[in-house]
Amino acid sequence: MKNSNIRIILLEKDTSLHSVYKNHIEDIEGYEVVGSYTSAKDAIKDFKFTKPHIVLSEIDLNDMNGVDAIKLFKKKDWEVKIIMFSEINDFDIIKNAFKKGANGYLTKPLTLDKLEHALRSMEKEGAAMSNDIVKKIISNFHKKTFAFFSERENQIVDFLCQGATYKMIAQKLFVTPSAVNFHIQNIYLKLDVNSKSEALSKLEQLQNQLEEY
Repeated sequence: MKNSNIRIILLEKDTSLHSVYKNHIEDIEGYEVVGSYTSAKDAIKDFKFTKPHIVLSEIDLNDMNGVDAIKLFKKKDWEVKIIMFSEINDFDIIKNAFKKGANGYLTKPLTLDKLEHALRSMEKEGAAMSNDIVKKIISNFHKKTFAFFSERENQIVDFLCQGATYKMIAQKLFVTPSAVNFHIQNIYLKLDVNSKSEALSKLEQLQNQLEEY
């Protein structure tokens, strides 16, 4: 293994899956697994030795809920990225995970393709979500409007949240794709993001803040 590899620790209650996930991850160039655990406490105890860049954790662990463990990992290293995974894709659980500081959420089974897509997305965009999770999140923004967007920008955000492409949005709004791109760049600028994944994550954070008031 090269020292420049991105270091990952795994937390999964089912030990039979440890080698499966490890093999998947180490088939992806630039990544290595430096520890596998069934409990958050053991992972926290070894943290100073493993020094992970990414924590890949199941929600259902032997000693505690994985979402509750997020703050413990963040306390060890605020910069560590945390990707939660589970068979459950309940929106309230997903929302709570991101609220606690998760950077991603995947649904089982964790295939090689799904893990590679998530890790590359984390590397490039700072967020990682399964397609079904994205749909869960964007469905909760359907027809919501944000005061800092213009009427046209809110329309485009709504279409994006429905999974529409630039070309589809252009057709629906009777404008050119370049005009759509112009508005999307303004949306990204206002959100201070560079991608759709980051935009969805930022909108989720903003919605959480609104709901607290």
